[in-house]
Amino acid sequence: MPDPRLHKAFYIFLPILLLSFWSCAPEPVETHLLLPVEFTNVPRGMIVTQFRTDKIEIHIQADPRLIEKIGEKPMHYPADLYTDLDIDPAGTPESMSIGPGYYLLPVDKRRIPLDPAVTILEISPSYLGVRLEKRITREFKVEVPCSGAPPEGLIVLAPAPDPPSVVLTGPESVINEIQTVKTRPVDLTHARESFKKEIPLDLDPPRYVTTDTPIIVVTVRIQEEQVEKTVENLPVQILNCPFPVRIEPDIMTISLKGPYSLVHNKEALERIYAFLDLKGMKPGVYARHSFINIPVGLTMTRSDPRVFTVTIEK
Repeated sequence: MPDPRLHKAFYIFLPILLLSFWSCAPEPVETHLLLPVEFTNVPRGMIVTQFRTDKIEIHIQADPRLIEKIGEKPMHYPADLYTDLDIDPAGTPESMSIGPGYYLLPVDKRRIPLDPAVTILEISPSYLGVRLEKRITREFKVEVPCSGAPPEGLIVLAPAPDPPSVVLTGPESVINEIQTVKTRPVDLTHARESFKKEIPLDLDPPRYVTTDTPIIVVTVRIQEEQVEKTVENLPVQILNCPFPVRIEPDIMTISLKGPYSLVHNKEALERIYAFLDLKGMKPGVYARHSFINIPVGLTMTRSDPRVFTVTIEK
């Protein structure tokens, strides 16, 4: 038979033990959390382009130990558009009654991924505003802008993008506003020879517009510039004549065209000369054309005068 004194001691110390236990339990604390909003199950053929807020603030109360655990893993609030807008997930034409426009989605605290022991005191905002737009696809030609310039005497031909066009997908209002699609600028500073380079598209706003071809291979051809130069007061020489000769005029002007490096080469220009070949000609007065010796690679585009008066004396 149990000792009555043990029962008496138990009932005396039980309240003391319970009081000690409750006095050791921490008091609940309150805090605020910011949860990012993730929009899911967007209706087929639609896109979310604007929202009033991308975060919700929740005021909670819980044991401090639970509060500490909340920050150990990332959380977000899932805004399910199929559920919140009452759309049939099958996406049939009859069920898709939601068209482009601005909508308010109620914030459902049951979707907030918190321990049941955490008490949600307040949620702000209570509704999420979103704008839905029709998603469309269009093809655009790619343009390649350039920055800087190659050294003097070199020119750049129009850069060639590969592929020459891309397909963009995005909100109808954004796609319809796009006039041209460009890459990031190609830097031509100090470029002395042709090259290929991978350049990303410069999409604005990139958040809403997507493409399967974000990188373009650009071929840039660089070649020497063709320039012109005028040589004035070029003396006209006389060849193969044993008699005294007078020519009028005795100088001429010519224009040359060729590669920049050759046109500006002093040694090449010094090899240019004009002459009249009078071999076998007797004394008298003649009208003669001159001959011009110019380096290979240069082309003469003009000469003045074209005819000279030659007087051969006895």
